[in-house]
Amino acid sequence: MFFLSREFTFDAAHRLESYKGKCEDLHGHTYRVRVTVFGDVDEEGMVIDFVELKKIVNEKVLSLLDHKYLNQIIPQPTAENIARWIWDRLQPVLRTEKRRLYEVTVWETADSFVTYRGE
Repeated sequence: MFFLSREFTFDAAHRLESYKGKCEDLHGHTYRVRVTVFGDVDEEGMVIDFVELKKIVNEKVLSLLDHKYLNQIIPQPTAENIARWIWDRLQPVLRTEKRRLYEVTVWETADSFVTYRGE
């Protein structure tokens, strides 16, 4: 069994409406996302081609979140809710007989992050 990961970044604004503190005001982040897939290698010797993974993440996630106001896409866009939203978009596309999505990690800042592994 292999674990394969690729990292991505996107810039977006949000505000945490159900939060009392600084983050209830409009602000932005450069988010970092790690997508990890696990499984067996295919006939080409790969779990998934890094190029294919990049294409999927760009199409299903980054094209929708980059330079956007996240509150219009994800209710209460905490790092936890963003990770779950990304999982829900990627899990059906990445699942095959030989592989599946293992986890999604979202960094809101350089030292604050959350990891989600599905329900």
